[in-house]
Amino acid sequence: MNQKIPPNIIERADLRERAHVFHDRPHAGGVLAEMLSAYSKTEAMVLAIPAGGVPVAAVIAERLNIPLEIAVVSKIILPWNTEAGYGAVAFDGTMRLNDDLVAHLGLTEEQIREGVDQTTQKVIRRVRRFRGDRPFPALAKHRAILVDDGLASGFTMLVAIEALRKAGARTICVAVPTGHWSALQRMAREVEAVYCANIRSGLSFAVADAYEHWTDVAEAEAVALYQNTSSQLSIGT
Repeated sequence: MNQKIPPNIIERADLRERAHVFHDRPHAGGVLAEMLSAYSKTEAMVLAIPAGGVPVAAVIAERLNIPLEIAVVSKIILPWNTEAGYGAVAFDGTMRLNDDLVAHLGLTEEQIREGVDQTTQKVIRRVRRFRGDRPFPALAKHRAILVDDGLASGFTMLVAIEALRKAGARTICVAVPTGHWSALQRMAREVEAVYCANIRSGLSFAVADAYEHWTDVAEAEAVALYQNTSSQLSIGT
């Protein structure tokens, strides 16, 4: 990676192009919290993308003493590969397809319709599980810090950003422990700032490679962590 870093991408240069720099997601959240220290006790709000983004975001919210909320966004997965996606659906119904990938894969209209429907139902269910009947928070008076545990292609994050804009977010920054350089560049054109501790490049990129200990985060675990952290922060205010 020999290109100049745009001024709105904030990194840890000592972690650039390195693997296994975080012990786990909470450790990564602590590193990001230090990078985001200017937002401490301000009108900023942390919004976690579940499930993997919640353990990262919870530490950031606790360290900065700012509210923690959830922005449910889910990728539309391929029928034959549950790890790969060709689009995403957000909490407000915002949906985007990666048209170039769809055309390349030769997906049928029926396959796409089924994928969108299944993902939409998953998002609706997750919103209810995390938030119950509570409305999405008013964002007009907040600076939104959108958090996930890593950024590969960035397509899901872009859909999340679009949904937050529609929800009235005044300013948005993205905070991820690790990210691919090309995705971070795209993200920087869409938001006010991108915080990424561990920037990596190259043809092969996996979010998990930034962590010493990596496991999937169960939805129940993410819900419990979100509810407990939110309650503690509310008590402290």
